[in-house]
Amino acid sequence: MTTRTETQPLSTPTARRSPIARLLLLDAGVSGLNAVAYLAGATLLDDVLGPSVLTLELLGAFLLVWAGALAWIATRDPVPTGLAREVVIGNLVWVAGSVAVAFGLLSLTGIGLAWCLMQAVVVAGFGAAQYVVLRGRA
Repeated sequence: MTTRTETQPLSTPTARRSPIARLLLLDAGVSGLNAVAYLAGATLLDDVLGPSVLTLELLGAFLLVWAGALAWIATRDPVPTGLAREVVIGNLVWVAGSVAVAFGLLSLTGIGLAWCLMQAVVVAGFGAAQYVVLRGRA
């Protein structure tokens, strides 16, 4: 009697996802973490960053919805190109809003200003990477 053993490469659902899906899921994860931080820590972060508790809670709520939408889009098979393009536009709008906030739309502390600009750079990176991947799909 012979026993035959087959080995299959390890794979996860994420490993099989398209590059745009992986970028959208990463974007969703970062957005979701920010949402939780703003919602759970608003009373601590208001003094550190500058915006009011209400402003941080509203940002957190928005980011929670945004993260959910990103995750939903990323898990479609295939990822809808039109919706992914809308995400790129949304990320660019967020960057523009962040620049407006950094230049005085909200009263930020020094740490808040640094945080605002840093997250704008991260979001711009997501938008740019998503754009490049989508452009390659066309």
